[in-house]
Amino acid sequence: MNPALERALTQINHIVLGKDRQVRLCLACLLARGHLLIEDVPGVGKTTLAHALARTLGLEFHRIQFTSDLLPADILGAAIYDREAGKSSGTFSFHPGPIFAQVILADEINRASPKAQSALLEAMEEGQVSIEGETRPLPTPFFVIATQNPSDQIGAFPLPESQLDRFLLRIRLGFPEHAAERALLRGEDRRDLLANLPAAITAAEFVEQQKRVHQVHVSEALLDYLQAIITASRQDSRFIAGLSPRAGLGLLRAAQAWAYLAGREFVQPEDVQAVLPALVPHRLFPAIGLTAPLDNWAARILLEIPIP
Repeated sequence: MNPALERALTQINHIVLGKDRQVRLCLACLLARGHLLIEDVPGVGKTTLAHALARTLGLEFHRIQFTSDLLPADILGAAIYDREAGKSSGTFSFHPGPIFAQVILADEINRASPKAQSALLEAMEEGQVSIEGETRPLPTPFFVIATQNPSDQIGAFPLPESQLDRFLLRIRLGFPEHAAERALLRGEDRRDLLANLPAAITAAEFVEQQKRVHQVHVSEALLDYLQAIITASRQDSRFIAGLSPRAGLGLLRAAQAWAYLAGREFVQPEDVQAVLPALVPHRLFPAIGLTAPLDNWAARILLEIPIP
């Protein structure tokens, strides 16, 4: 593994204790140029993990606290009329919103209304925003790291399917294990640790690592395996629809990033298996009338499809 990425993993694991797999999935997601959704109950470290990721990568960082009264202009910015003193006319000047940063923490994204949530769609898909009839590019690289509370909590608006599909991976942290929680209770305040967290990699280095991830070799047999998984999801009558072509491309890129973090120059079936549970659940929706839980579909389908 690249030494800078190894330092990044170590540093984040020092902040978020006992969650090595989740941290590795997060870094793989950003290396694959995807956006990340962290979902869980309040208080388990979602925002802390997002902060640690952004600071460790050394990228320009803005946090947006999503609330029920948030408006698209609060995210994107707006054109404001400026008139100089003593003059009868003026001009409109654009004041950029917090979306113009390399890493955006959309904190509690499902607390905002669908209208505010939709402000992120173009930014997440195309790395640009359209405001007042003008298209404005966003910084490079550009990542959205969103945290989400469970949909059954008070004041939460479910994310639409089109928005969920823009997130490459969705992870859940869960409660810490006993030893990790004891270290958390005895350790330094996480806010103090975050305040003093140095960048483990520069922006230019991280962009270079993304390029190398894209060069990780994928064999024809591996592509057959990946396509078999996608086809199985589309032929399963328990779902309204299967995995989209965007999801298939995301699965490939995420598997390449996972292999790269393991220090390999080629993708193995195990890499696909490692990232699939974080890529599938927020993209597959049960057919009407079906009440059986489908969370373990990824685990079941991996047992059914032969490994090349």
